[in-house]
Amino acid sequence: MTRANPSGLPSQRHLFDIPDDVAYLNCAYMGPLLHTALEAGERGVRAKARPWGIGPDDFFRDGERARELLARVIGADADGVALVPSASYGLSCAARNVRLAPGDRIIVLADQFPSNVYVWREAARSSGASLVTIARPADEDWSNAVLAAVDERTAVVALPHCHWTDGGLLNLDRIGVRCREVGAALVLDLTQSAGALQFDTTEVQPDYIVCAGYKWLLGPYSLGFLWVAPAHRDGKPIEYNWSVRAGAEDFARLVSYRDEYRPGARRFDVGENANFVLLPMLNAALEQILEWGVSAIEETLALRTARIAERATDLGFRALPEAARAGHFLGLRFPDGEPPDGLAAEFAAERVYVSVRGSSIRVTPHLYNTDADVERFLHVLGKAVQAKR
Repeated sequence: MTRANPSGLPSQRHLFDIPDDVAYLNCAYMGPLLHTALEAGERGVRAKARPWGIGPDDFFRDGERARELLARVIGADADGVALVPSASYGLSCAARNVRLAPGDRIIVLADQFPSNVYVWREAARSSGASLVTIARPADEDWSNAVLAAVDERTAVVALPHCHWTDGGLLNLDRIGVRCREVGAALVLDLTQSAGALQFDTTEVQPDYIVCAGYKWLLGPYSLGFLWVAPAHRDGKPIEYNWSVRAGAEDFARLVSYRDEYRPGARRFDVGENANFVLLPMLNAALEQILEWGVSAIEETLALRTARIAERATDLGFRALPEAARAGHFLGLRFPDGEPPDGLAAEFAAERVYVSVRGSSIRVTPHLYNTDADVERFLHVLGKAVQAKR
């Protein structure tokens, strides 16, 4: 295992296919694949080319390994993990199984990622509940703003661990306690945090967790997970496929139809979850994340973003205080307000890759970044400031 040092983990660029002239500071957009993940996917493609070598056990083995690894990343139990193709799929499972009635309230954040808003807008419309959007607080304290809004009328609190535009951090431990006090379901989208920000399911005690795998988990597109608390594991899935039923491992008896499901949250698995290409890729990525250690990743990225923030402040940019944002996330706000149109394209023309989200330039490095990447980013950032003057 690579150990942390006072400056964090050393650059792991050699494990990725990132040319030296590319400064990719955009993991919140999409994480690049590790060499090991790419190789695992290639093996899966070759296996599918010769399907006579694929046996019944191959339909379940990689999926069970993925549950185990994902559970370790978020401090949960593997039985609670379901394999889903997207965060929106997992959120749809959650919405189908929460109880809503007229007058109930569903709480979300202003400018929350759309997948964790649209599903609750529809749930509110169909049930007579109301959607309550927490405005961005002037003091940037999302946690206190959420806590002030949660009361006995609250049925669902649907949140991220950090805001996807600028990394604004929420104290989910405190929010989890309050949700339990009023009997509200806590539904979390960890797409922008799992794998880079420490999280302990047993401490927060959410009802549902969803996460897409292609960002901070460094996995492929179209594969993620849903974690379901034990109290909800007898709920209704949104589809009914053969592989989630008890006895599905016995292919000779699949037409001996069963009402019983495989244990835990497996009933919520998407159909064709035994993806012979994507699952091995995700597993390779998760194994590497666990080898590095989420705490070491968090520490290293926090050091990196703090240094970027300090230098950007000298150029006149504003960022959330370190205590108010997730360490792996940095949103830089232009000195005079909105970023100019086409700014992300200007960066890309210099082979520097960041995102513009809302009023912020979103800078999200990972372990593949180097000091040289940071210097190139700051150089282009300085040019952008000069161009606006």
